[in-house]
Amino acid sequence: MSFSLRQIRYFVAIAELGSLSAAAKELSISQSSVAVGIQDLEAELACKLFDRHARGMELTVKGHQFFRHAQKILTDVADAQQSLEQTVEPGRGRLNLGVTTLVAGYVLAELLARFRRAFPGVEVSIVEDGRYDLEHLLVSGELDAAVLILSAGRRSQALEARIIETSPYRVWLPLSHPMTREKAVRLEALTPLPHIVLATDEIEESDEARWRHIGSRPPVLLRTRSVEAVRSLVATGAGIAILPDLAYRPWSLEGDKVEARALIEDVPPALVGIVWRRGLATSPTARNFLSVVQV
Repeated sequence: MSFSLRQIRYFVAIAELGSLSAAAKELSISQSSVAVGIQDLEAELACKLFDRHARGMELTVKGHQFFRHAQKILTDVADAQQSLEQTVEPGRGRLNLGVTTLVAGYVLAELLARFRRAFPGVEVSIVEDGRYDLEHLLVSGELDAAVLILSAGRRSQALEARIIETSPYRVWLPLSHPMTREKAVRLEALTPLPHIVLATDEIEESDEARWRHIGSRPPVLLRTRSVEAVRSLVATGAGIAILPDLAYRPWSLEGDKVEARALIEDVPPALVGIVWRRGLATSPTARNFLSVVQV
């Protein structure tokens, strides 16, 4: 008989939440992955763990028996990890960190420099990926923490987050644009202009929500994952962009000037946050990282 710790986590999540969809949402993975994991677990145990019905999933008698053991397994694993981590020499160890694209380009270097000054003996491994993939790696225990742009409308119950930086949105304009004579610009005035949209992190999602809120949809010249492409196109007058200040630099690679102006409307800022898995003791190195990077 052989089953994985991941299958145990899937089983406990369904048992506690009562449905496959709720478990998948909490674990930040697809429903099909959870379903396959439970099917394989039942095959390994040679018994039915859940009764499936329209309202969700309920534990069988065998499921209730296994649930007590499954909870103990997860508790014992967490205790074992913590006991080993506590033997690590203070100021040493390894930090497995995830970052999204915008964070890697404009936030990571300063955070990492701050952490290395405080804990020079810690080995750091960094993975750059999209938010959903990083959340999956956090839930599976492959990452200690991740730094990303938080979504205003979405929170995973499986993860905890702490805001470490707020960055207001401003409109980027070419130097020659008439709106540069203003200190602040209304969103409605930007509606007719061609927009360059940064399609990375939560920027595009925030952009769409902003225009839905005022009932407009401006023309989009380009969706790109490159901040430098946005900067160059804005600087040469191809269009405008609305981006958080953390990515603003006044000059394009070609040496053209980019101006930035505030928005008159009360636009929610971009929130940079550090995220880690809920319910498990963080490693000493992760706790040290949290203590250094939080403002």
